[in-house]
Amino acid sequence: MSELATLRRWLADFRTAVERKTADLDAEQLARRSVPPSTLSLLGLVRHLAQLEHHWFRRVLQQHPEESQLFVVDGDWETQFDDAAADPAAVDEAFSTWRAAVAQSDTWLGGITDEALDVVLDPDDRIATIRDVIVQVLQEYARHLGHMDLLRESIDGRTGE
Repeated sequence: MSELATLRRWLADFRTAVERKTADLDAEQLARRSVPPSTLSLLGLVRHLAQLEHHWFRRVLQQHPEESQLFVVDGDWETQFDDAAADPAAVDEAFSTWRAAVAQSDTWLGGITDEALDVVLDPDDRIATIRDVIVQVLQEYARHLGHMDLLRESIDGRTGE
């Protein structure tokens, strides 16, 4: 299996885990906060992951930095979590936005090759290559899936993998 195929397989596995960790919960459960004063919730994390996909794959890799950040209001990144309300419409918006961002990311990823992983985007940045961007996205998903495990277990006792 090629390196790109391996990275894409891990990304697909992490995205599937998001679906699994949020399955069968209502709007109130998805928006339930972890522990005060934190505003962390499963719904907030889905909104954040939508923003993550959009930022790295659309704004950075596809070079559309002029596009607005998703679920970020007036440059305040905390609105991804603060505005995650126990409202079925907010839940639908978060999941549809995340799934659309995932589909757009996958379409872009389907058009590159292993050789493209070494393309340098910014030699002065810690995240310099396309490979670095994909690894950054994987790291973010892994980190937030750990949060999702704890949040889900506090809601109904289900634990993740």
